[in-house]
Amino acid sequence: MDFPSALRARRTHRRMSQLDLASRAGTTQRHLSFIESGRSAPGRNMIVRLAESLELSLRERNELLLAAGYAPVYPESRLDDPVLAPVQDAIEHILRGHLPYPAVVVDRYGGLIAANSALDVVTEGAAPELLGPGRNVYRLALHPEGMAPRIVNLAEWARHILVRLDGQDELRTELSAYVPELTPSDAPLGFAVPLRLRSSYGELRLMTTVTAFATAVDVTLAELKLEAFLPADRATAVALSAASENHAPGNM
Repeated sequence: MDFPSALRARRTHRRMSQLDLASRAGTTQRHLSFIESGRSAPGRNMIVRLAESLELSLRERNELLLAAGYAPVYPESRLDDPVLAPVQDAIEHILRGHLPYPAVVVDRYGGLIAANSALDVVTEGAAPELLGPGRNVYRLALHPEGMAPRIVNLAEWARHILVRLDGQDELRTELSAYVPELTPSDAPLGFAVPLRLRSSYGELRLMTTVTAFATAVDVTLAELKLEAFLPADRATAVALSAASENHAPGNM
């Protein structure tokens, strides 16, 4: 896609007018109109300002720069690159610190990067081919040979997973086929939809939080997500603590 079309498509997708974008980027609507029509070629700094104003991901910002004929601004390192060694240490520290509760780190597609030992309670009984680094955690959750048979509120919970698959049409189509129809309920919604999961320690009720590296300027780092599971009731907290004690090195 040429730069004017790429910029216009991203602005339209975010339902932002030319005037709004121009104001945020510190330019005029007339100048932005000329850019989007191809009558004016923006400089590199202007493209970066427009991309920041649109709140694009670092990957999309690089794509805009490339479309305009400029080199990317933001590096994309391999996770095992020495420059990201502090990140790997931080991830390991966070995962250990979240015990006895499960936590995972995934890439932009949901590929598993790392997990703590408490994840075993959540994934018990899943097919081996769905587990391990590089495997997709969303497929693990909804596949009939994954966690799905043990999820009590599968239809309800699955909707929260499917909405994350923006741009992954093939995966969304596959996973949607595994999800039963959601029947509207008159029950109170409460403050959050828990994951209700049958386990060998009883039914677990888990909430999730998703965390990102907010000030990242490396594409790889910016796309990592830490998903942490938290107990939604006292019984779940007790069950996860018991599972952690049973899996401690001295009890193996």
